[in-house]
Amino acid sequence: MKRIVAPVIAALAMAMLASCAVTPAPHGVNIVASTDVYGSIASAIAGDHATVTSLINSPSQDPHEFEASARAQLDLSRADVILMNGGGYDGFMDVLLSGAHNSAATVLRAVDFSAKSDADITANEHVWYDLRTVRALADALAESLATIDPANARDYRANSQLFDSELGDLQARAHDIAAAHPGGTVLVTEPVPLYLLQDAGLTNLTPAAFSTAIENGQGVPPATMKDVLDLLASGEVGLLAYNEQTGGPETAQIVAAAKTHRVPVIAVTETLPAGLDYLSWMSDNIRAIAGALS
Repeated sequence: MKRIVAPVIAALAMAMLASCAVTPAPHGVNIVASTDVYGSIASAIAGDHATVTSLINSPSQDPHEFEASARAQLDLSRADVILMNGGGYDGFMDVLLSGAHNSAATVLRAVDFSAKSDADITANEHVWYDLRTVRALADALAESLATIDPANARDYRANSQLFDSELGDLQARAHDIAAAHPGGTVLVTEPVPLYLLQDAGLTNLTPAAFSTAIENGQGVPPATMKDVLDLLASGEVGLLAYNEQTGGPETAQIVAAAKTHRVPVIAVTETLPAGLDYLSWMSDNIRAIAGALS
């Protein structure tokens, strides 16, 4: 399974950064997130009381090709709170943390707040598409910030309650899709959005060999590709969801086949599209699913 993999950090940079002491943020709490997805969640909870840095923060940046840097390690060495996905997705964070020598920082891994089984997370570590996990993470972040900065504890908890309420609205909309389209089915190029699609009541028909090969950047076996193309031609697939950040020739072939057979298609991403925060992004994803199925 493809993961974000960090290159080896130069020994000299490691030695230099090891000596950096943890310093308070110039304006409030200092939060560092592995991606802008978690940075957006952090900003929603912390409000104006924190400086938030997202190591991956561009919609054009393929998270699987992220190259950790000495600057990123420096950011982590100065963080009060660190947010990451865990589960092997952003493994570069563990590499950087080992050299940041910042034992005082609070480290929150989203997978630790998921009710999904270990087997589920091994198969699909993209837990930010699971709204329940995000709610639990946001609540834990609010309590961590309240402990670090008790003067603003009331604001953190109020922000968390508002965030939870808006997540609840999104969850209700996903369940409305399930009610409106009983027996709905989906094919995915990668498992990235599956948790949200399952909340929308869709059954995943994707052969595991196909999504695994695409996610790992490997060639899809010809027999597996034929199975997927036959599925699209059969009329059994109600929706195709593809990851537009990591597309290749085989993904393009599947998208073209879906359109040929009039299977609705939606694109998903692993990081925030330009101009959106986490809640508006998930709202757009749910709207796209509902629109496609209608």
